[in-house]
Amino acid sequence: MSQKSKLNILWTNADLITAEKMVFMYAVNAMRQNWWDEVTIIVWGATAKLVAENKGVQILINDAREEGIHISACRSCAGQLGVVDSLEALGLEVIYWGEPLTELIKADEKLITI
Repeated sequence: MSQKSKLNILWTNADLITAEKMVFMYAVNAMRQNWWDEVTIIVWGATAKLVAENKGVQILINDAREEGIHISACRSCAGQLGVVDSLEALGLEVIYWGEPLTELIKADEKLITI
């Protein structure tokens, strides 16, 4: 039995064009075209505030989730930026990502950092 291919996208760049033209464009197409079996977008740093405040990004997130993309946010970052409640209200998973990210890296899992 073959192992599922998994991609993690660590999204730290709060630039809107980068969000639209790289993070979400690639993630959505990766699922639609079956390039990866699973895609996770990790919202980290300034992107937590962007997600909480930008309606256009919220639409991109909803569209990505409809394609089966898992989206999770760093609780520590979101807490420092005061947006935990906003992210949870959007239905995002909000967890402490330091240890899980370390485990991804140590396991040599596929990770794109943007």
